[in-house]
Amino acid sequence: MYKKLVIQVFSSLVNLCLCSIKPFSYAIIEVMNRMKTEENISLYLKGEHRSAYEYFGSHLTSEGVVFRVFALNAEAVYVVGDFNSWSRNNLLKKVDNRGVFEGLVENAKEYSTYKYLIVTKKGEELYKTDPYGLHFELRPATATKVFNLKSYPWTDKDWIENRENINHYQEPLNIYEVNIGSFKKEALSFRKLADTLVPYVKDMGYTHIELMPVSEYPFDPSWGYQVIGYFGVTSRYGTPTDLQYFVNRCHEENIGVILDWVPCHYPKDEAGLYKWDGSFLFEYEDEQKRYHKGWGTAVFDFGKPFVRSFLISNALYWLQEYHFDGIRVDAVSSMLYLDYDRKEGEWTRNIYGGKENLEAIDFFKKLNEGVAEELKGIMMIAEESTTFPGLTRDVKQGGLGFSYKWNMGWMNDTLKYINLPEKERLMNPQLITFPISYGFSEKYILPLSHDEVVHLKASLLNKIKGEKEEKLLMLRAYLGYMMAHPGKKLLFMGGEIAQEKEWDFEGEVSWHLLSDKEHMEFQSMVKSLNHIYRDTPALYRLDGEERGFRWFNQNKVKEGVFCFERYDEEGYEIFVLSNFSKNPVRNIYLKEGKEYQVIFDTSMGRKNTEITASGVALSEYTTLYLKERR
Repeated sequence: MYKKLVIQVFSSLVNLCLCSIKPFSYAIIEVMNRMKTEENISLYLKGEHRSAYEYFGSHLTSEGVVFRVFALNAEAVYVVGDFNSWSRNNLLKKVDNRGVFEGLVENAKEYSTYKYLIVTKKGEELYKTDPYGLHFELRPATATKVFNLKSYPWTDKDWIENRENINHYQEPLNIYEVNIGSFKKEALSFRKLADTLVPYVKDMGYTHIELMPVSEYPFDPSWGYQVIGYFGVTSRYGTPTDLQYFVNRCHEENIGVILDWVPCHYPKDEAGLYKWDGSFLFEYEDEQKRYHKGWGTAVFDFGKPFVRSFLISNALYWLQEYHFDGIRVDAVSSMLYLDYDRKEGEWTRNIYGGKENLEAIDFFKKLNEGVAEELKGIMMIAEESTTFPGLTRDVKQGGLGFSYKWNMGWMNDTLKYINLPEKERLMNPQLITFPISYGFSEKYILPLSHDEVVHLKASLLNKIKGEKEEKLLMLRAYLGYMMAHPGKKLLFMGGEIAQEKEWDFEGEVSWHLLSDKEHMEFQSMVKSLNHIYRDTPALYRLDGEERGFRWFNQNKVKEGVFCFERYDEEGYEIFVLSNFSKNPVRNIYLKEGKEYQVIFDTSMGRKNTEITASGVALSEYTTLYLKERR
């Protein structure tokens, strides 16, 4: 009797569980979703969300598309698009009182086009693109497209593992900077670029490609520096998958890829981030900080925690979803200083009486710490033109945590030097020698970027005075000097063929010049120089250390001759001799009684250089690399 009763009770409990399991499982899922929502919103508002794009934006599900957006000043938010004839049929639900709205649209699908219609608390109606949109209409249209950033079949595992395990400071870094739209008109897509640019860069001996901004931007003449869609790949050149394909191809050919990134400002376009929900949501409330008047753009408020979440998530998005190997941060100086491009009375000092933007400084520390914690081997590069201290020092040691800083001082001084007439050059050797005095205070990249060959600044070749042959020889000597100077390297496309005209974003590199022997030989010289650099550890192993460099024959600098040695950890020496004058120079002394061999000559044998037991006689406009016979 007792046994029978136990069996009946047990059977009843089983039936009860079976009947209740479905609603019970729904309840568990609902609780988990609420917890996930709370975690995402909380992290976002604290400035600690590093993958906010996985929560906000549009996301394909088996039931349709979930739209989720942050709009603090919104009374209501509708998602309008081609799936509802741009009507108000899809009102998003307010998740709570912290500004997050979401909703499911069952008939939306991949490539559906949409915007958010925001009704502000003042009753304004604004049509805005999705700040977390992954894909956009082709300009001048500005609507966002639903895109499933599905798992791309990456084949770069070996590259990524190697990147994580090497010390990039002790490796060659020679960057070829590219504007996609004006490299070759036959390669105006990411996939075509993979078939043309990648083999070219590999053959020329560059280690990395730096792409000028590929985030969505509406105005072609901005070159990508006025972004409307921070998470969107510009549709000018294809889909997000096409960009992944390009990066993957680069890695398959052992070429790294660096992205130019623009967190310093954004345009005031009607559909973009500016006054996104009718309030100054992303930009500063303080009018003195809100604008870059010279650029006509708005500035992110780096003190708002959710802005930090937005930007740090954006940087990590490009690194994680597209496998970029580094980020070059544009116009860092404009972010670090409150008085940047502002007159007296147009800015207010910080709480300590200084001109530094304390919120931006804190943002950079959190950005670089976040990247270092999430990924190994990534290069964070600052384009910064002042003497702000500690940019490349570790955050824990009081620095900002960047990997490298563009050496704008070196660039300005040395370009000024080669631009001077011969007589004035010989009177100003400090333009070449001074950069070494601070050359090890940060970890530097020597940049000859697009900014130096545009806006009436002249091409590298035409920065030099004289007849064409003289210009070509001088530019050869200059690039030879640059490649041996401490610091990693960057050259903008066209510089390697001695392009004569300034960069034109509507044109292309002057490839036709290669039908002229002198330009073809110049390109061949640059190619040889690139490979010599990669194959010579003394030219890069100790870039950031004083023990890797030593001047000699300093009595020759007023003759336009600069001599220095480079070393690796084993003391292996490369002797570098640069003559920037039109006169041959004799009696350049090395080590007495030693024998030397030429490993590179920028004149490519067209000029005679004599090496004797008593020293070297160097031809005009030549850089020479020597090593001791052992």
